[in-house]
Amino acid sequence: MTKILVVEDEAIIRTALRKLLERNKYQVSEAPSVREATSKFQLNDFELIISDLRLPGAPGTDLIKLAGDVPVLIMTSYASLRSAVDSMRMGAVDYIAKPFDHDEMVMAVKRVIGKSSAAKRNQSPSTDGSKVTGMIGSSEVMKKLYSRIAKVAPTDATVLVHGETGTGKELVARSLHEQSRRSKELMISVNCAAIPETLIESELFGHEKGAFTGAVSTREGLVAAADGGTLFLDEIGELPLEAQARLLRVLQEGEVRLLGSVESRKVDVRLIAATHRDLRVLVQEGKFREDLYFRIHVIQLELPALRKHGRDILLLAEALLNRYTQQFNKPLLKLSPEAIQAITTYTWPGNVRELENAMQRAVILCEDEREINHELLSIDLDLVHMGDQDDPYAQTGANLGRSKAAHQDPPEDLSLEDYFQRFVLEHQDTMSETELAKKLGVSRKCLWERRQRFGIPRRKAGASK
Repeated sequence: MTKILVVEDEAIIRTALRKLLERNKYQVSEAPSVREATSKFQLNDFELIISDLRLPGAPGTDLIKLAGDVPVLIMTSYASLRSAVDSMRMGAVDYIAKPFDHDEMVMAVKRVIGKSSAAKRNQSPSTDGSKVTGMIGSSEVMKKLYSRIAKVAPTDATVLVHGETGTGKELVARSLHEQSRRSKELMISVNCAAIPETLIESELFGHEKGAFTGAVSTREGLVAAADGGTLFLDEIGELPLEAQARLLRVLQEGEVRLLGSVESRKVDVRLIAATHRDLRVLVQEGKFREDLYFRIHVIQLELPALRKHGRDILLLAEALLNRYTQQFNKPLLKLSPEAIQAITTYTWPGNVRELENAMQRAVILCEDEREINHELLSIDLDLVHMGDQDDPYAQTGANLGRSKAAHQDPPEDLSLEDYFQRFVLEHQDTMSETELAKKLGVSRKCLWERRQRFGIPRRKAGASK
């Protein structure tokens, strides 16, 4: 029978909680303070400790260190939300606000004990503590990601990284490279969506002098430049079919041939590819080579969307807050309870990139020397992500359309990047590229580059008819 220790100074609450847990087949012990809990019991004899935050003599958070690996669930009132968040930062497994109903408490207990048991079963010394440089988080989804990276990185296996835009695919690629035997060599990163289709083959594979108009000298490609190291192809789904065929030869034969040349050169390159699109669908549509898909689909790493990070979202937000306060020479700022609630309940369709923009904007605009309020974040809590589908940008566009119906006038503090995305999504069906660029005050080239950066694909003619 699972043993639980309840530490609560209010006798009525303590007794009621004990009876509730006993009805659910838990073995329960009680203590009114930290001192009595430690003097009367061996804390490591329990599978879970439930403690009030405010106790006579010492706070319940003192049990976090004293209990070692035993999870501690903190109870607190809503008015103490800041303290509850601080307790989680200190290592509490979770918190529950008082007053709570019985079902809520039982579900929280089952969830915590279940996660603790699973963590003990899956604990592996070889991967414990593995991290991805630049990524913050200790949730279960992130731990699984760290573990897979630690296993895959030392090999030369081709890796396909899949995830929504803004989830940190390049950070994962960088970590794979740094933990590999190739770490002392170069990692060449290429955004396939950012290079015009007419230039991509030349950029990747190089060319001989005179191979095409403008090729005034022989030039080595990026594949050859990565020889001995790692080649990271971001948004590989945007690679033209001709370039896909050349890439397949690199992977199969280990050699590259310059455009206009009859000779091939041997190269030793590890490929890491990334995409936000479903390559299987592209294969079915004839836009991606099936043989290349199977060649790069050796190991797939799935990056979780920010909304699936759980409490890691708050840790990441505070890390970004500290970064930007230093960058902009601001005093040390904190998040208000309302801002914390907004950050943890919003679904973040733009993922970490959207969170970065929100925190940067809030720090720049903040006039209070103490804390960031929820209004400065400028996030629309009515913008609900509609689930994990193949094209997150289509969902974002649909959400923006719904948001427009509810709010006819765009908010005054909408960033320039947000305005650009909103304008293009709302008018691209009725305006040509030239008209869009003119209205936005940019060149067609600039419009194209921003489309690539923000992941807004250009609609094909007649697609909306």
